[in-house]
Amino acid sequence: MPGVPSCTQLRRRPVPGQGGRQRGRGQRWPVNSLPVTSVLPSMRMPWLAVDRDYEFDGPEGRASLPGLFEGRGQLIVYRAFFEPGVSGWPGHACPGCSLVADQVAHVAHLNARDTTLVFASRAPQPDIARVKARMGWAMPWYTMTDGFGTGFGVGEWHGTNAFIRDGDSVFRTYFINNRGDEAMGSTWSYLDMTALGRQDWEDSPEGYPQTPPYAWWKWHDGYGEAKPSQGRSDPDKDDLDPAGPRPRPTDPRRTARPHERPRRRGASREDPAALGEQSPSSHEHGEGHGATSAPLRRHDER
Repeated sequence: MPGVPSCTQLRRRPVPGQGGRQRGRGQRWPVNSLPVTSVLPSMRMPWLAVDRDYEFDGPEGRASLPGLFEGRGQLIVYRAFFEPGVSGWPGHACPGCSLVADQVAHVAHLNARDTTLVFASRAPQPDIARVKARMGWAMPWYTMTDGFGTGFGVGEWHGTNAFIRDGDSVFRTYFINNRGDEAMGSTWSYLDMTALGRQDWEDSPEGYPQTPPYAWWKWHDGYGEAKPSQGRSDPDKDDLDPAGPRPRPTDPRRTARPHERPRRRGASREDPAALGEQSPSSHEHGEGHGATSAPLRRHDER
């Protein structure tokens, strides 16, 4: 659609008004923090409809992809490698994915912005529960049972996908992998990759929920028992209704593009791995993420 940049154009472009430096594979990362008037690239991405069903095993039994939202409007799924054949199995997840898990902030703050964060692996639920208890991790963690990994560029490589829900329809809105995953973990980094952003200071598209900056911040045990869709803000006369308007299906930002999955940063159209799928030999999980002479260690092994 004219005027709507493609996924690849947005993901390879520095944030407007900022300098950028080259960071391998052609990707550009902003040098400074975002100005308060910026629109995050993730907020201008096309929304790509998820046109098939996916199923997961969770602590409460079988769950669909919409079920992973836990009643909220947005979902972030990190594909963690914890399964047979991966370094550390069965006592640990892979060292790199474990490091990501150690960085995750308290999920109550994401939930307050109508966003659910989950991890997904191929390990059975009893193994996931055991490792979560040992490592002190609290995020929801599901077992993939079908083609979710290959469908979203995380079959043989870690990555973080963002989704948004409109009724019974689910849309994929953003994807981060490779070294980009290393910056994830904070409440802000996760919100910044979602379609709705932080929902406070950004120059949001018309119809996006937005509240005064800082007004929604609470201690992680202070958000109460509000329904997920009602936890975005304090009751304030200047706040938008938490159940208020979201972009409608006619919004051009949700118009599917010809490429159903974005290319990896810097990959050419001829690159066989351009859609985020790699063969098992391209990512040696048996040696940990990007093994070097000084391999990563889990926090309970130092």
